Amino acid sequence: MKDIWQSRTSFILASIGSAIGLGNIWRFPYVCYANGGGAFLIPYLIALLTSGIPLMVLEFSLGHKFSKPAPAAFGNIKKGFEVLGWFALLIGFGIVTYYAVVMGWCFNYLGYSFNLAWGKDTQTFFFNQFLKISDSPMHIGSIQWMIVLGLVLTWIAIIASIWKGPNTVGKVVYYTVIIPWIILIVLVIRGITLPGAIEGLKFYLTPKFSALLDYKVWLAAYSQVFFSLTIGFGVQITYASFLPRDSDVVNNAFLVSFANNATSFVGGFAVFSTLGYYAQQTGLPVSEVVKSGPHLAFVTYPTIISMLPFAAGLFGILFFLMLLTLGIDSAFSLVEAGAASIIDKFKLKRIYVNIGFGIIAMLIGIIYTTRGGLYWLDIVDHFMNNYGLLVVGIIECIAIGYFYNHKELREYANSKSDFTIGPWWDFCIKFLTPIVVGILFVTNIIERIKAPYGGYSRFAEFLGGWLLIILFIIIAVFLFRTRRRE
Repeated sequence: MKDIWQSRTSFILASIGSAIGLGNIWRFPYVCYANGGGAFLIPYLIALLTSGIPLMVLEFSLGHKFSKPAPAAFGNIKKGFEVLGWFALLIGFGIVTYYAVVMGWCFNYLGYSFNLAWGKDTQTFFFNQFLKISDSPMHIGSIQWMIVLGLVLTWIAIIASIWKGPNTVGKVVYYTVIIPWIILIVLVIRGITLPGAIEGLKFYLTPKFSALLDYKVWLAAYSQVFFSLTIGFGVQITYASFLPRDSDVVNNAFLVSFANNATSFVGGFAVFSTLGYYAQQTGLPVSEVVKSGPHLAFVTYPTIISMLPFAAGLFGILFFLMLLTLGIDSAFSLVEAGAASIIDKFKLKRIYVNIGFGIIAMLIGIIYTTRGGLYWLDIVDHFMNNYGLLVVGIIECIAIGYFYNHKELREYANSKSDFTIGPWWDFCIKFLTPIVVGILFVTNIIERIKAPYGGYSRFAEFLGGWLLIILFIIIAVFLFRTRRRE
């Protein structure tokens, strides 16, 4: 019996949950601030309409039309494109191996929130006491067992969420999408009522229109949209393949895209209002307390939480619970997309695939729980997102634009939707998106030729980056060439 969503709401929540993740809270606000503040919303909205939504429509249409997960759906375009589907899923697999570790950190910090165990010097606590970070990626060092415990809890939660495929996912997402939004609103209200919050929000939203003349700002907008919607991982294709035949396509794509980006925008209010408070309390300018990534979540925010005048522990619990519920949807969507594809091709039982997937990914994730783990996490994350994912996006557009009747796919999407899309979609898929994403890819390649990423050694960059991508290509070809079980 084919897996199918129990309702349209379940599908929409699952797709929104897949798109919304940790990056909505710690990446978008910083990118917005660094690229023109409020003015960045102009190129961001244009990028959403000309790249994000067209690709979302493409993936929803492809999955719905063929009722198959990513490899089989791409294989219906042209047999060899099945490799692209497997490569996309392997990129997602590479990401979830370390993403689960970051969620493991959140589990640990959720526990620390009860008594603010990180103390006053949150930076020393995070890097020296919690991670016990070494001096380079080549000094791997010992495993941190508290992080492993968090990793195990994460994988238990992930596998439990996809235990029966869309049947289980459809129930879980009611909690893992709605709960973080409720917490986010609470944190926004708490943040904007803190002294100094207005300065932080001014810093976040003050438009610098001169930035719009800088091509790097436009590339940043397209990059952020591309990364934030979970397109290029095969997830949205797989989720759409579980839809009933009479389901809407275009409306769902617009709804999921705007919901994801609304979360990013609102998340900025929660982050920058509290950063404004932090700046006022420390006497530093807001520009000096703005951090991105793990530093914001595990150093800056715990410091702010400790400074709150009342119920500091409660807001710490809410913050890390929000991160966990935001992250779990993205994590299990990557696993479900891979599991569904393996089940489809090799006709294995779901229980074996789910457990096997989780065990393999968790064992690989152990490398990120070592003293050198943060360095490897940083390297792998950079290459998965800035090279692997961009390659998928470019080839995906080429596959539909030049090896398939893209007009036929647009007409199919329109036939299943309450409102229709026009020839602008064809232009975006065939020309605009592959050109812009191609420029992003070439720009990144040039940067890596000039210098290794993050100042790491060329050898570490090769092991955690290029070698991993080459390995994924080889595995994707192997999976393609393996005969399908009937």
